[in-house]
Amino acid sequence: MGSSSDDAADAAGAADSQEATLVDLRAAYDAAGIKEGLDQLDRELIGLRPVKARIREIAALLVINRARTQVGLDTAPPSLHMSFTGRPGTGKTTVAERMSKILHGLGYVRKGHVVTATRDDLVGQYIGHTAPKTREMLKKAMGGVLFIDEAYYLYRPENERDYGAEAIEILLQVMENNRNDLVVIFAGYKERMDIFYQSNPGLSSRVANHIDFPDYSASELLAIAQLILAAENYRFSPEAGAAFAEYIQRRMQLPFFANARSIRNAIDRARMRQANRLFSGMGRALTKTDLMTIEADDIIASRVFHGEVEGLDPAQPLTGAG
Repeated sequence: MGSSSDDAADAAGAADSQEATLVDLRAAYDAAGIKEGLDQLDRELIGLRPVKARIREIAALLVINRARTQVGLDTAPPSLHMSFTGRPGTGKTTVAERMSKILHGLGYVRKGHVVTATRDDLVGQYIGHTAPKTREMLKKAMGGVLFIDEAYYLYRPENERDYGAEAIEILLQVMENNRNDLVVIFAGYKERMDIFYQSNPGLSSRVANHIDFPDYSASELLAIAQLILAAENYRFSPEAGAAFAEYIQRRMQLPFFANARSIRNAIDRARMRQANRLFSGMGRALTKTDLMTIEADDIIASRVFHGEVEGLDPAQPLTGAG
């Protein structure tokens, strides 16, 4: 048996070895693809500074947590289940996709994919139907992120025969037991999500990261429009740019406005009007500039300039229209 002095020396040597261990945070950061993921967020999403700041904070926590583990510091795995609140078209799904890649790069999930689900994917219509539906979606999402859109529809207390509560119970079990291999993100309008969490305290306690996605400003929406156009090799003429800025101001005042989603819908319709305009004048040859340019007439023909919402789907009023 070794002496107590030998044991003390061994312990001191182990401590010195741990103290001497160097952790290269930059290497861990780069290897996980975090910078690439955050840079991609900056390219893809205009504005959203509070959201991007919170994602950077979560990424920093994960890098430090991993570094602590490497040097032998016992560290409880962080709770990564999240709540994304905000109106449609504010970038929630895009951020979920980037977040999943970051989690995969750091080894917190095996695959890094995102599975999107709604109430219809999780809740059955009769006894015995909900559990297999919910477990099937969880199985598809395992190793990545399950993104539940409009999550408050899972809970319908006014209907005593509703099976949403059963889906929530299964989600709670899996969120707790498989927290090292699955991240669940609940998303929806903030006011409704607040009520949803108040009605489900067990669920609220398991969601540690709450991120609110603000609406875009008019100037940010115009910048988003320019990005969409550039990605499709289109551009506004100067007059069309001014007309679209006015379009944005008017559209923001109308019902069912869905931020970037409404802007993309508006540009799709402007492209169709441009195509019809060019097609009707096909007696003349067209230049590359003709094919690229959206003109003011392609914008002001919108019903929005008459106080009406284009593209409204009465069956799905909350998804927004152009």
